Amino acid sequence: MTKSKIFRDFASFSPLLQIWKGSNHTIVFTNGCFDLIHHGHVDALQESAALGTKLIVGLNSDTSVRRLKGENRPILKEMERAAVLAAFECVDAVIIFNEETPAEIIAQIIPDVLVKGSEYKIEEIAGHDTVLNNGGKVERLDLVEGISTSELIERIKKL
Repeated sequence: MTKSKIFRDFASFSPLLQIWKGSNHTIVFTNGCFDLIHHGHVDALQESAALGTKLIVGLNSDTSVRRLKGENRPILKEMERAAVLAAFECVDAVIIFNEETPAEIIAQIIPDVLVKGSEYKIEEIAGHDTVLNNGGKVERLDLVEGISTSELIERIKKL
C-alpha cells in the first residue's frame, strides 16, 4: 500500500493534490535526503505532520543526493528511501525530485506550511518566498541534538 504514496514527479501527484486542496486540507511540505532514517527524522516528520492535515515529503533523488553529499551517498537507493518514508502513518505522499533544492516542486505544490530544521534561517529555506507570497507560513523545527546521518555513517565505519 505504501507504493501508492510514492510519486516520481509532480505530474503523477497533481490529481491527488487537487483533491486535497479541494477538500480544504492544510498541506504541509518538508524535504530531505532521508538516507538512513533515525529518530531525528522521525521526530521532524511527526512534528511536521502535526502542523496540518496532509504531509508531503520531497525526497532528493539518488542523483541529487550525490551532487549534495558526494559520490558515496546515498547509502539507500531512492525507492528504498521512499518506501521507508511512505510507511510512516504521518506521511501522506513522497515526491522524488532531481534538483538540488525542492524550490521547483514547492512552486508547483504551493503548500500552506513549509517546514525545515532550525539550522536554516527562513531566507535560506528553498521555496520560502513562494510559500510566503501565497499566504502560507514557514516553520523551523528544533533538531534532535547529537544525531545526524553523517554522524551515523562515521560511527558505522568505526565498527
